[in-house]
Amino acid sequence: MISDIHGVSGRDMLRALAAGERDPRVLAEMARGVMRRKLAALREALDCSFFTEQHAFVLSMMLDNTGHYSAQIAVLDEKIAALCEPYQRQIGQLDKVPGFGAKTAQDLIGETGTDMTVFPAAGHLCSWARVAPRVKESGGRRKGGSAAGKGNPYIGAALGEAAAAAGRTQTFPGAKLRRLVRHMPKKKAQGAVMRTRLAAAHALLSDPEAGYRELGPGYYDQRASTGRPARGHIRSLERLGWKVTLEPVDPDTGELTAQAS
Repeated sequence: MISDIHGVSGRDMLRALAAGERDPRVLAEMARGVMRRKLAALREALDCSFFTEQHAFVLSMMLDNTGHYSAQIAVLDEKIAALCEPYQRQIGQLDKVPGFGAKTAQDLIGETGTDMTVFPAAGHLCSWARVAPRVKESGGRRKGGSAAGKGNPYIGAALGEAAAAAGRTQTFPGAKLRRLVRHMPKKKAQGAVMRTRLAAAHALLSDPEAGYRELGPGYYDQRASTGRPARGHIRSLERLGWKVTLEPVDPDTGELTAQAS
C-alpha cells in the first residue's frame, strides 16, 4: 500500500500506532497527497486486530532508533557539504549528468579525487573502478588482472544507483539502458551504462570548461538507417510465419508513393 513507510504519512501512522491508536479509519486519514487515493485499501491494510501492546513497545523502540540515525545522517550530510565546498564547480559539472545528482557527484569525487592526470584515459579510470568490460573466461574460471571482480564498493554503489536512476529518464543514457536490456541481462546492461557514466565523469573532471551535452533519447534512432530496423522487423514477422512485402509511403500523407504505384 505504501512504497515508503518512512515517508511523512507512514511515520505519522506508525507513531499513532505506537501511541495507542487502533482505529483503521483514523490511521488511514493520516495519508497525504496521492496516497489518499488508496484510503479504502489503507483501511483494510491497517486492521489492528493482531496488534498487541508488545508490538507497540517494539515499534516505539524502532521509531526511536530511526529518529536517532536520521539525525546522525543529517549531521553527516552537513559535514560532507562543508568538506565539498572547494569542489562545487566539479560537483556542478557532474550534477548535469543524467542519474548523477549532487550526492553521487560527492561520492565520486570522494573516491577518485578531482585530479584526472592520474588516469591518462577514461579506460584507466574504468579499469581502476573495476567497471571495465569483463575479463576473459575459460573453463569456467575468470582470468586477468581483475579476475576477482571486486572493485571499489563505494564508487560501484554510486554508479549503480546512477545507472538505475538514468534508466528512468527520457535521456540518452536512459534510452541506452532500455535498448541494452532487450538483448542482455539487466545487470550487465547497467554495467555498460555505469562505464559510460564514469567515462563522462572523467571527461568533465579533466577539463574545467567542459560541460555535459545531452544527446536525447532518440539519438540511436536518428543515427540508425531505416533499412536495418525494417529488416529486423521483417525477420521477426517471417519467423512467425508471415510473408512481408514493403511498399514505400509518403510520411506526410500516408499514401503510396509514385514509385510503388
